[in-house]
Amino acid sequence: MTCTFTYPGYYITKVFWTKRSVIKGEQIPDLSEDPEYRQRLQYLGDQQQNCTVRLSHVTLKDEDKYYCSFITDQYKRIHYPGVTLTVTDLQVESPERVTEGDSVNLRCKSSCALTDRATFIWYRNSQPLTERRDRNNELLLQSVRREDSGRYSCAVDGHTHISPAVQINVMYPPVNPVIYISPFGVIVEGDSVTLNCISDSNPPAEISWIKGGTIVGSGRIYSISKISSDDSGEYKCKSINEHGEKYSAVNLNVIYPPKSVSVVISPCGVIVEGDSVTLNCISDSNPPAEISWFKGGTIVGSGRIYNISKISSDDSGEYKCKSIHNYGEKYSDAVTLNVMYPPKKVLVSISGVIVEGDSVTLNCISDSNPPALNFSWFKENEPSAVGSGQSFSALQSGRFYCQAHNQHGSQRSGAVTVTGKGFLNTLLYLHIIHQFGELIMMIFLFQFIMLLVGM
Repeated sequence: MTCTFTYPGYYITKVFWTKRSVIKGEQIPDLSEDPEYRQRLQYLGDQQQNCTVRLSHVTLKDEDKYYCSFITDQYKRIHYPGVTLTVTDLQVESPERVTEGDSVNLRCKSSCALTDRATFIWYRNSQPLTERRDRNNELLLQSVRREDSGRYSCAVDGHTHISPAVQINVMYPPVNPVIYISPFGVIVEGDSVTLNCISDSNPPAEISWIKGGTIVGSGRIYSISKISSDDSGEYKCKSINEHGEKYSAVNLNVIYPPKSVSVVISPCGVIVEGDSVTLNCISDSNPPAEISWFKGGTIVGSGRIYNISKISSDDSGEYKCKSIHNYGEKYSDAVTLNVMYPPKKVLVSISGVIVEGDSVTLNCISDSNPPALNFSWFKENEPSAVGSGQSFSALQSGRFYCQAHNQHGSQRSGAVTVTGKGFLNTLLYLHIIHQFGELIMMIFLFQFIMLLVGM
C-alpha cells in the first residue's frame, strides 16, 4: 500500500498506518504495535515523504480501509481518503464437534469466482491427501477415527494459495487404561507404593481408584505410604469422560512376616489317654510360612498340623509352633496338653516297724491323672471290700490288695501277705522283690539269708 506526502512548515515526528475498524474517537492506533500486524507489516519508504508498506500473509480478517497517518510537532493527522483492501480467500468449513464414528463433511469455500471444472486439493497436517482430488469442494470422512484428527486445509488445483487450516479434534471414550506400579517388583510391608493410571481419551478422562467396590482415591496417581498387609488386594482405575468409561485392574500382593501365630487344639476340652489329638498352627503371613513344632525346647514335627494318635501320658507337656520365612519369624504362645489317664502302676507298701501282735498298715500307691481319690481294699477270696481309703490297717493274717479309682477307670495292685512273727517279714520281702525288680531282690535276698541264720 503506497503513500507519499509533503507537509511544509511542520516537523514530522512519526509516520504510521492505521485502519478504520480500530480508530476510536481521537485514538489512532499504530498497526505496527498491534501483535496481529507487528510481524506482517513492513515499511518500505523513508517515513519522511514515503510511507509505503507491505502487508504479508493476508487473510479475510484483514479486509478493511487503511490510512497513512502522521504526527507533527503540533498535532496528529490521518491522510484521507485511504486505501480499501479487499481479500478473496479459501476457507474450510467444518463441524465444531466431531465424535469417533461420525461421518464428517468438510467444505472448501472460496470468495473467488471459480470455473465449474475447478479441482480441489485437500491437506492434512500440511501433507496432501493424494487419494482425495475431488472435483467438488467437499471432503467426506466416513466413520471418522481418532487417527483422522489434525489440521485440514484446501487449495484449488493450479493455484499456489492454500486455505488457513482448521483443526479437526476427534472425541473418543477411554481406551484400555493401563496401571503402572512403582516400585516394580516385590512389595514389602512398610514400602511406599504409587499406582499410575495411563488413559488414552479425548477429552482427557477423569480417574477414580476403587478397591473392593469402594472409591479410595481420585486423579491419575494413587499413593500408599508405608503399605501394610491390609492394603493387599485388587485395585481398579476407572477412566471416564462424556463419551464412555473403561476399567483397568491390578493386584497388590504385599509381603509381610508371620504374625498372629497361635495353636488350636482339637478336640477341645478334656484329653484322655488313647484319644487322637490334632494341633493346628494358625499363622498369618505372606508368603505362607514354614511351620515347626516344639515340645519344651525339642523339635517334634513340621507342617501346619501336628497329629498325635493314641495319645499317652508321656505326651503331656507344653507345645508351641514356629512360623518362619525369608522376611521374618514368630513363635506362638505355648499350649499345654494335660493328658488324663486311669490309675496304673498300683502298688501296696507297708509303713512303720512291724512288731509281733501289732496291726499292719498298708498304703496304696497309684499313678493317674487326675490323682485317684477312691481306694478299695480286698482280701483274696472274699467278694466284698474289707476297707477303703489310701491306707488300710490289717488286723489279721491273709493276702490283701488295693484297687485305685478315678473318673477314667480303675486298676488293682498285686496282693501282699500279712502273717505272724518273722515269716511276715519274709513274705513281705518276697512281695517287694516281686514288685521292684532284680536290684532290690538282691538286697532283700541278702537280708533274708541273714534272718534265717539268726533264727
